[in-house]
Parts: sequence; structure tokens; C-alpha cells
Amino acid sequence: MPDHSPTARELQLDLLATPKAVPELRHHLRAHDFEVRLCATELLTNVIDHLGEGTPVTVRVTGTPHGHTRVEVTDPDPRALPVLLSAAGMAESGRGLALIEALAHRWAVTPEADRKTVWCELTGPLMV
Repeated sequence: MPDHSPTARELQLDLLATPKAVPELRHHLRAHDFEVRLCATELLTNVIDHLGEGTPVTVRVTGTPHGHTRVEVTDPDPRALPVLLSAAGMAESGRGLALIEALAHRWAVTPEADRKTVWCELTGPLMV
């Protein structure tokens, strides 16, 4: 059986999606590029906003075979799929996925029977 545990260059965190978890996640990612921190915290914030505080999530930052950095957030609700919206001028929300879209090489959702993973890939290599 292959070992899927993260290497020293990768990060995997199991946490509860709460407002307090956002700065804690940024702290864990402090050695990573700004874009990685921003994408990870935006994906976590989407879980808080759309599934509710206290939702268990797994955050992963890994390298890809193509030399990109992949940021993933897995949550337990395969039905609540994110939608890229166009936020109104003064709206205080609705820009998270627009930021992901602007920063990432690509992003998508991988649904499974009992969970989903929202992920994005940034063109830079995994930096820690």
C-alpha cells in the first residue's frame, strides 16, 4: 500500500472551519507564497460561509508532477458545490472564487460520495 503522508515540503491539516482557523491556517502557511496563503484561506472561508462554522475540513498544499503548487480543501458535503459569481460593486462577499480564478492556473471541484475537494493549482513550484 502506498504511503500518502505528506513530505516535509507538503502540508496537511485537519481542522474545524471557524473564523479563528483562518489566521491559524495563514500561520501554518507562513513559509509559502502569498498566493498560496490567499487561496487556502479563501477556500476555507467558503466552507465557513456556505456550510457553516465548525465544519470539519482537511487542507492540503502539495506539489504537482508539472511543477505547480496545489491547494485543496476537503469538506463533508458533496452537494454544496461552489459557484463562481460576479460580486456587485460594493458587495462585501462573493469575491472568493473570483480571486481563485484570477490567481490560479486552474481550479475545480472533485466530488465523492461523502465529501468534495475544492482545489486550485498555482503555476509556481511548492515553496517552503
